[in-house]
Amino acid sequence: MPARGAVTLFHVRGIRIGIDYSWFFVLFLIIFVLSDSYRSVLDRSDGDALPYVLAVASALAFFASILLHELGHAFVALRRGIGISDITLWMFGGVARMTKDSDSPGTEFKVAIAGPLVTLGLAIAFTAAGVVADGWDQAWNAMPFQVPEHTTAFLAVTTWLASINVLILVFNLIPAFPLDGGRVARAIAWKVTGDRNRATRGAARLGQGFSYLFIGLGLIGFVRGDLIDGIWLALIGFILLQSARGAVIQTEFTSRIEGIRVADVMDDEPVAIPEDASVERALDEFFLRYRWPWFPVVDATQRFLGLIERGAADAVPEVSRTSSTVSDVFEADSTGTLRVRDDAPLESLLGNDALSRLGALMAVDEDGHLRGVVTADQVGRTLRRALSSTGDGASPGQPGV
Repeated sequence: MPARGAVTLFHVRGIRIGIDYSWFFVLFLIIFVLSDSYRSVLDRSDGDALPYVLAVASALAFFASILLHELGHAFVALRRGIGISDITLWMFGGVARMTKDSDSPGTEFKVAIAGPLVTLGLAIAFTAAGVVADGWDQAWNAMPFQVPEHTTAFLAVTTWLASINVLILVFNLIPAFPLDGGRVARAIAWKVTGDRNRATRGAARLGQGFSYLFIGLGLIGFVRGDLIDGIWLALIGFILLQSARGAVIQTEFTSRIEGIRVADVMDDEPVAIPEDASVERALDEFFLRYRWPWFPVVDATQRFLGLIERGAADAVPEVSRTSSTVSDVFEADSTGTLRVRDDAPLESLLGNDALSRLGALMAVDEDGHLRGVVTADQVGRTLRRALSSTGDGASPGQPGV
């Protein structure tokens, strides 16, 4: 998986879009291979810059297609109440990091299938563009890059982009977890069995099987002299194997805390600041008294609204602290990433980015009223007790299987 220290490009609806350093290697490789292919297809001389320009444009459009694929996942996840911390492009495609796991088979299916549907739409759009520009016969014949003449630069680019998106679609629909197809398979198994852990375990086993297949095919290709494709396929298989093994380990781990809810571990007497309290009161009665870096903010009915941090309160000029209210300076939880349902399973907090970053989450009921605060320390203590109670001394990294 890509490292978190990626270069930030821009933000889309609050989602950080970045590129891992490995992305530059693949960008160069695609440009190198495509420039030679375009030169051959368009019958251009070695000194002609057009094939190189087309290769650069195609490579960037390819990664744009990957980004749109990941944004498809992200936008559906956001609509289903799942936050997205970032999307990172790297040497094997893209990764959208969700702040929490899906809470139902339906959500899992919709989030998983969204990316492939975007890719399918892109493949159709590029194919249609080629057909409109040069006719169906030329577009069809150009797909394998073997047209000796009468091929335009536009047709060459659109047919390659259509072909690569079809390849992305087919690859992602392979039922190998954590690929999209594997997540779809998990959603179906989860719906049928009613057991997320069992469904994840089965999808991960499928992922392991396909990873061994990819590694084997890669080694065969390498031995036969197809060095680049062989190494690439073997590396993909290795990455899939590691991800699938991680999913198996996590299911073994979460099965030991099954039945524990957020309400079982949270502090059910949270200290919250009313939204209509003055900034001066917030500083005097809360920050100076408790010495905490932040507090939850609630309305008159105790509905959780967001957080106010000490720095935001201190930034208000002293002369304005009496007239300014907490509602003027607090951070609203518009995406729902700072809260968790009090009846949610404890396992839903594993890998939660907001919990790791903030150190705590606000536990709310179904109507959004603040019922407690669950901290990372409380979760950690509960997990350690659950593991020690099994009596086998296993750890999350070494399950007793």
